[in-house]
Amino acid sequence: MRFSDRAEAGRLLGREVRRFAGQKPVVLGLARGGIPIGYEVALALHAPLDVVLVRKIGVPWQRELALGAIVDGETPETVVDEGLVNTLGLPRDYIDKEIRRQSGEIERRRQLYAGDRPPLPVKGATGIVVDDGIATGASMRAALHAIRRRQPARLVLAVPVAAPDSLAGLRDEADEVVCLYAPEHLGAVGEFYRDFHGVEDEEVIALLEMARGIPTKTTGEGGFSP
Repeated sequence: MRFSDRAEAGRLLGREVRRFAGQKPVVLGLARGGIPIGYEVALALHAPLDVVLVRKIGVPWQRELALGAIVDGETPETVVDEGLVNTLGLPRDYIDKEIRRQSGEIERRRQLYAGDRPPLPVKGATGIVVDDGIATGASMRAALHAIRRRQPARLVLAVPVAAPDSLAGLRDEADEVVCLYAPEHLGAVGEFYRDFHGVEDEEVIALLEMARGIPTKTTGEGGFSP
């Protein structure tokens, strides 16, 4: 299976999660690649969309290989694969430096994407956390931990494509997992998209703005009232 682009993958994913439409859904997309997916899912559910600001902590010589991740929140959530850190013999000061650096980038994006707007409330709602795919799962694990602390009634992980082992390792973090395709061998998420362009800040901002105009089943008009 290959998706044309993130928009097509999001539309297909939206069909699979429509059963949550009557459960006060709030769609939460990991920035940046999860926002085009999340926008289509929000359209399908007539649900509000918010951004989850998460940054990978990568191996210095292979940035796409995640040692862990940090996600924004009242108390930032950090997940580090200590076993991998020890196996690679990486010094602790490298991890600490990366946490500080990525925290700075999260703050920059928060100001750019949200300004003074607070995160959408998810307490008592069905939080549907989406991304464009899962390779190691470090970013998604951190995101799920952070959203769980916000006390949703139900926490759903929804992605178009994921590595089976990583997906299995995340099943205990969510109440339900929805994945369109879990290939036996996943080298990189981008291999399963014909168009996998880098999502820039401008695209994220535009989609979040468009999402604020989605008529939701909560309000009956554009916007979201908790």
